[in-house]
Amino acid sequence: MSELKQDSIQSDQVWMQRAIALARLGQYSTKPNPNVGCVIIKEGQLVGEGFHPKAGQPHAEVFAMRQAGEQAKGATAYVTLEPCAHYGRTPPCAKGLVAAGVTKVIVACPDPNPLVAGKGVQILKDAGIDVEVGICQAEAHQLNQGFLKAMASGMPYVRLKVASSLDGRTAMASGESKWITGTEARQDVQHWRAISGVVITGIETVLADDCQLNVRQLKGVDDISTIVQPKRLVLDRQGRLALNAKILQQPETVMVMGPFRQELADLGVLQFEVQPLKDLLQTLSTQHQIYDVLVEAGATLSTAFLQQQLVDEMISYVAPTFLGQTARAMFNAEFDRMAEQLRFKLIDLTQLGEDVRLRLIPSQETV
Repeated sequence: MSELKQDSIQSDQVWMQRAIALARLGQYSTKPNPNVGCVIIKEGQLVGEGFHPKAGQPHAEVFAMRQAGEQAKGATAYVTLEPCAHYGRTPPCAKGLVAAGVTKVIVACPDPNPLVAGKGVQILKDAGIDVEVGICQAEAHQLNQGFLKAMASGMPYVRLKVASSLDGRTAMASGESKWITGTEARQDVQHWRAISGVVITGIETVLADDCQLNVRQLKGVDDISTIVQPKRLVLDRQGRLALNAKILQQPETVMVMGPFRQELADLGVLQFEVQPLKDLLQTLSTQHQIYDVLVEAGATLSTAFLQQQLVDEMISYVAPTFLGQTARAMFNAEFDRMAEQLRFKLIDLTQLGEDVRLRLIPSQETV
């Protein structure tokens, strides 16, 4: 590869990294829309940039083009996700880039949304604009794992969060669990809630902890009201959720799967009939535009998600402590043969205070 070509690729990566950083500014506020960033470069200089801040507001390309103005003519635009090609609450960005007069568009990640799916790129190419796709694609994909999976498959991206001791225990036999992990690990959980469309838990967890499972504090966010709070979905097959539970202090953000209860309906709680977990996830994605799911539950529900192969990523916080053999186990699966084990691949290991966070994805390897 020539030095000129290598320099060009490195320059493209630098500008796309800038666009990715901009996209992250909307990570807590854009759902159900994807996080997108855009920068416009002319003669090696930044002339416009922007990100999508919230559903219903202009897309990243629009903000970047507004800032660039006439300088967009003959410029190169770097976009983290394929420009949209359809009329929604905002006009198609692909046509906007054509009208702005850019001569080249570099896209990090194609958009599998059937309304886009190559159509945005085709609009640009049909207008004579040079298009490249794939610069920093893996990193850009991380910005919108749920959206991209849902658009391609109809299923959301499911993260399972667990917090345990070194001996794999999550609570004392009495149910006491506050606190196994330290402040930094618990603060980190707030991030995963904030990027999720829903937090799923079981009724046993609600009864034991009277938890709220909402976002109360985020690093770098001074005004928590600017984020889109996740829904909280309680799996309550026997209708045991008490009306004075803390989680019902904001009933409009609560969902319940269980027998229909008029008193919950009167509060504004959205109710689902009892159905298999896979069907429930598909309903959340296709009917409610919930693309990122966080499961925070006890051993029974966590194990069910794992054994039904519904978990895309496990986020495991491990505290340097032992709770003993009578304490409650992290999972309750019973395997008789080594071949039945569920294996994972470690993708990230981070120390948070005295605790460790492991991010794992299901392994395709067989034993």
